[in-house]
Amino acid sequence: MAAHLSSRQARHELALLSLAGTVVFFGLWQGVAVSGLVSNYVLPSPVEVITAGLAMLVEPFAGNTLQGHVLASLGRWAAGFALAAALGIPLGLGMGHWRVLDAIVSPVFEAYRYIAPLAWVPFAALWFGTGIGGPIMVIFTGAFAPCLVNAYRGARQVERHLTEAARTLGAGGARVLLEVLLPGALPSVISGLRVAAGLGWQSLIGAELIVVSSGIGYVLVQGQSNLAPEIVMAAMLAVGLTGLLIDVALRATESRIKRRWGQPA
Repeated sequence: MAAHLSSRQARHELALLSLAGTVVFFGLWQGVAVSGLVSNYVLPSPVEVITAGLAMLVEPFAGNTLQGHVLASLGRWAAGFALAAALGIPLGLGMGHWRVLDAIVSPVFEAYRYIAPLAWVPFAALWFGTGIGGPIMVIFTGAFAPCLVNAYRGARQVERHLTEAARTLGAGGARVLLEVLLPGALPSVISGLRVAAGLGWQSLIGAELIVVSSGIGYVLVQGQSNLAPEIVMAAMLAVGLTGLLIDVALRATESRIKRRWGQPA
């Protein structure tokens, strides 16, 4: 009981520290903005930024409301992220288990993963124009490598005798991946998904600056074109808050999956 209360008190203290840090940050921002040290065009105050963001919630900007643009971006992100996870995790587990597959894929993958996701934007624009395929391709290139690398590392940590026992009992390759390697590599796989989610979201915003006509990245471009720094910063806050919510959701999913597999959350 005492330990439970101590843990709850610690969480409350951390929450208060987080709130205090946020208040101090916005307070300093407001102070610098109204001090006259920098131009309002360079650094609008948080009040102006929040006011612009709230206005975009009800009045369309660049063809949609702020939440509409965010939802459009989330749809593209979800498609690219899901594709990266669906391909990267099984391939990473397989490479970690079968040396032949590792030898075949690794040279190409090692060269590929050092290419910045935004380097694929010109090809995305050429191949897909302003359609949904371009952003999904860019998100995939950002999220795929962390999914594969972390699944590979997790599979390498699984005891070899476990997979050998499964094959002895008649398990095929697919069952070994699903019932032995995946549970054993789960902590590493989930860590990779969280990294991939962040990189995919960042890659999406970069792609939307160039190859789309909607989404939160498009709002950034239009805000710049309209010489409205408060709109640009409001969109940046929306990007950050959405990314934070994605990470919170993935953390909750991580805890639930670990509990289901009997691992410490």
